[in-house]
Amino acid sequence: MKQMLKTNEFLVALTIVGLSLVIGLISPAYFTIANLFDLLRSATVTGMLALGVLIVIISGQIDVSFTAITAFSMYVTVKILNAIGFNGTVLVAFLISAPIGLALGLINAAIISRFKLPTLIVTLGTQSLFRGFLLFFIGSNLIRDIPGGMEAFWKANLVTLTTPEGALTHLHSSILLLVAAALVTWFLLKYTMLGRGIYALGGAPEAAERAGFSINGIQMFIYGYVGFLAGIAGVAYGSLNRQADPTRLVGSELDVIAAVVLGGAIITGGRGSVIGTLLGVFLITIVNNSLILMGIPSIWQKVVIGLIIIVGTGLPAYQNRRAVGRLSANLAE
Repeated sequence: MKQMLKTNEFLVALTIVGLSLVIGLISPAYFTIANLFDLLRSATVTGMLALGVLIVIISGQIDVSFTAITAFSMYVTVKILNAIGFNGTVLVAFLISAPIGLALGLINAAIISRFKLPTLIVTLGTQSLFRGFLLFFIGSNLIRDIPGGMEAFWKANLVTLTTPEGALTHLHSSILLLVAAALVTWFLLKYTMLGRGIYALGGAPEAAERAGFSINGIQMFIYGYVGFLAGIAGVAYGSLNRQADPTRLVGSELDVIAAVVLGGAIITGGRGSVIGTLLGVFLITIVNNSLILMGIPSIWQKVVIGLIIIVGTGLPAYQNRRAVGRLSANLAE
């Protein structure tokens, strides 16, 4: 129990409870089922992207190109479906977008594994490359006429309830995508040899290679998986917003990375969990969506998130230093 109380997951959950109480006291509308459904809907795309970023950070690397991949996959998919006049099931959109995202992710992996370049530098470059190629060669105009399948997905609700005021509120079906992605990622990290390799790569790359793990193979999977999730998230994002805008999602990398770090993942690698990441996503979503309920201008969102990142990363670092200090003192005795 004492160990659990010290975990990042518990601290983030405690922060969510405390923040929710404060917001709820200021605005009673926060504690309504309609607001909960809105928060879950808002967390869907961020959550899927964060699960991809989680395995990157666990491996001791960083990726900032995932939002560009998301926008690229979404926009190209909408252009293709509109060009052929397809208005069938949204599954076709997912089947087009996910491989596009996978291919772009594998481009990252190929450059990183072939030239042994820092992942931050590579993904900064490919972020600009993907976005520039999209805007210059494919299109830069906002598309409001999305395919019929995506339009139908926008209307697809998992649960419909009636509020005490008599209004209808809905839990969108897109939450199932986040649940599925979370379960797959959790199983991968906890029960597969590949998951052990990802943790080993983040803990000690040289030791992982001596243990028989293929570093290049793991990196190909990691960035391919990030791209795959980004492709799925792109269709979900376009459907939920009922438009395809190639300029959206720019700058939202901070929110996603913040959620993963707040959930307990260490930038240097070797540590992180799915449950912690989901809690981090929900905390960031509450901050982004609920400041308006508190009467705080939305321009302060980045300030609040920045403070949360500093506290969320600083506290574990302080705890680790104390633990190392106690261990050193015990060894000295």
